[in-house]
Amino acid sequence: MSGSAIELSRRDAKRRETEDRISDCAQRLVAEHGLDGFTMEDLAAAADVSRRTLFNYFPSKVDAVLGNLPTIPADVRETFVRGGPHGALVEDLAVLARVVLADTDLQREQVDRLQHILTTTPRLAMSVHCRFEEVSADIAALVAQRDPGLTGMPARLLVRLLVTVFDSAMAAYVAGDDRPLADLFDEHLAAARRLLA
Repeated sequence: MSGSAIELSRRDAKRRETEDRISDCAQRLVAEHGLDGFTMEDLAAAADVSRRTLFNYFPSKVDAVLGNLPTIPADVRETFVRGGPHGALVEDLAVLARVVLADTDLQREQVDRLQHILTTTPRLAMSVHCRFEEVSADIAALVAQRDPGLTGMPARLLVRLLVTVFDSAMAAYVAGDDRPLADLFDEHLAAARRLLA
């Protein structure tokens, strides 16, 4: 790995650490004071960043609480649209899900706290719903690009089924299963495939 690549990797890791710290602080502040009970200045102080740095990461409190959406790298998207990496749609969608999960480093305490604040803060719950629709539409569009016969409702239904599998895996994780979330997802997906076969 070249020196510039190492430096870029370090910079990305530092940026990710700062982003995660800000989101964690935002979630703690919501849990303690409610969404309207603190300011962006309070959040900047709690996260030990300047106000300017905070706004470079997140434009609003809601964005800070929910964090940035996980991304699917362009090369993974292209491989999926071309029919890869395995050639089986559900298995390849599972690869997309694992990429998203690998970009998500949630601890059990954070999941519990996030679930609590989402159930007690309607504005956050609505924002999560909007984000979910955005991500679902993006993945459904990838499915339609890969297979033009799977547009509209069938593609959205397939994505929603995968989200249900993810929710089931997340529930097992929150209930105390210590295995990595990606492994739980694989197990729950295998069970769903057996049930639907």
